[in-house]
Amino acid sequence: MTETIKKLLSINENAFYLFDIQKLRQRTEFLRNNLPDGTKLCYAVKANPFVTGEAAGLVERLEICSPGEAEICRSLGIDSSKMVISGLYKSPLFLRELASDKEFKGIITVESVIQYEQLCDLSEEYGISLRLLPRLTNGSQFGLDEADLDMMIRDREKHSLLNIIGIQFFSGTQKNSAKKYARELSYLDGYILGLKERFGFSVPELEYGTGFPVSYFIGESLDEESLLREFSGLMKNMQSRVPVTIESGRSIAASCGSYYTHIVDIKQNKGVNYAVTDGGMHHITYFGQYMAMKQPFISVAGKEDAPHEKEWTICGALCTMNDIMVKQASLPEIKTGDVLCFEKTGAYCMTEGISLLLSRDLPAVYILRENGELYRVRPAFETSTINKPKYERMF
Repeated sequence: MTETIKKLLSINENAFYLFDIQKLRQRTEFLRNNLPDGTKLCYAVKANPFVTGEAAGLVERLEICSPGEAEICRSLGIDSSKMVISGLYKSPLFLRELASDKEFKGIITVESVIQYEQLCDLSEEYGISLRLLPRLTNGSQFGLDEADLDMMIRDREKHSLLNIIGIQFFSGTQKNSAKKYARELSYLDGYILGLKERFGFSVPELEYGTGFPVSYFIGESLDEESLLREFSGLMKNMQSRVPVTIESGRSIAASCGSYYTHIVDIKQNKGVNYAVTDGGMHHITYFGQYMAMKQPFISVAGKEDAPHEKEWTICGALCTMNDIMVKQASLPEIKTGDVLCFEKTGAYCMTEGISLLLSRDLPAVYILRENGELYRVRPAFETSTINKPKYERMF
């Protein structure tokens, strides 16, 4: 246990998150070293908004999927040229705000013909050039059909203020099969070549949401270097030679996060050892975890090297039988007051929980900079202020 963790434990009576920026940098460097030269990285802010400022200095772009995320980036002073404004739904008001901002230099994705028409109208109304990144659907509710995207490319000269800077494609997360990447890249390569043949349009860039996997649970096997080596070979074999930007959130941020929660009660019911914590599923959610059937990487702070004594079912503080974090976790001797550390919690874990159930506080969040400086970026947050009814008569 490091001195930083000791200090944090001494000032936090309740659960908290810690995001280590050195690990964030190491992860981005790992990806760059295992992808083809010239590959750019785009960080999805939704994965972890708390490290946005630090991630902005490590990647070429930030993927922003809501007005709230855009506001986070603006408040951090991030240059709009690094922003890709994405998201299935962009309200007319939000699009107008972007188009009317003469300082905005970012990219806007296009999810539908209606969005495209709105952007056409706004560019003409404000006399402003907009950089667009239409999204090709993967067969879900996201993006455009090939026919609609073809129409945009075919008619591009009718809208001189709109600059189509590439194509975006995302097909899911936690993909660990090179065969899946091969199918997707073959399809994209063929489609991009077809655009050149049919419309004389050379796609300037492909922004590809690869869905690189993260091994969250004990027993999962993933040879990531081999997977990335195969993936890189597939990229190099693309006949279109299109420049590629890899959009990723989970793969970039997961390893930088740790969640700490205190053991507040210990009991045995019907022969099962239970450890109750001050955290729970309103604080932390692992992708692929269902009713604690898998075991994430956990340890007891200060007892990392101690021999394991018993198996424990670890439960959170919510009044629901669903609040089980781990079943039959092998741990060293524990007592109330001990702190459990859950690893690989840097992406989504802190935001996908059912935060408002029972109106319990959300955990504090800390950032550990590479120079050793520690910052609190969010204090523990009382959700009762959100759930408390405030009567405002409307009619």
